[in-house]
Amino acid sequence: MRWRDVKQSKTNNKQETIIKEDNSNPCASLFSRFKSFITDSFLITTPITYLVIYLVLNGGEDFAQNRAYGWSLILGISAVIILFFWYVKQQTPGMKAYSLKIVTSKNKKITFLQALLRYIATLVSIVSVFLMFLPFLHKQKKSFQDLISRTIIIDE
Repeated sequence: MRWRDVKQSKTNNKQETIIKEDNSNPCASLFSRFKSFITDSFLITTPITYLVIYLVLNGGEDFAQNRAYGWSLILGISAVIILFFWYVKQQTPGMKAYSLKIVTSKNKKITFLQALLRYIATLVSIVSVFLMFLPFLHKQKKSFQDLISRTIIIDE
């Protein structure tokens, strides 16, 4: 359109609006993913830790002596519960609280193998300092477990 046409009101009054959806970053925000992780830690992992330390191993002294056995029980039981939620419900209680959902990169339900791979990659990511900060360096804000398991956490 030329300025002269606009000034003389020779333009069409209909304005066309083009809506573009930005699908370049379908990931949920890092902050909401972090909040759901903390919520799951308190709802799932903390009670399991308490039960293993005080009911299975009879207190902190036995846990200190059998640390590898205690942590393997804690992580094993947590894995069963979290894998169940990821595979069957596509969200843990923390993810549900913040309206998040885990799907494949093509927005389909994840497989059990993807859920298992994601859980193992999550443990590796927690232990590794560099991998924890990968979402801040990645263009699409994907975490290590997202890249390895080809899954993604999206807003519901």
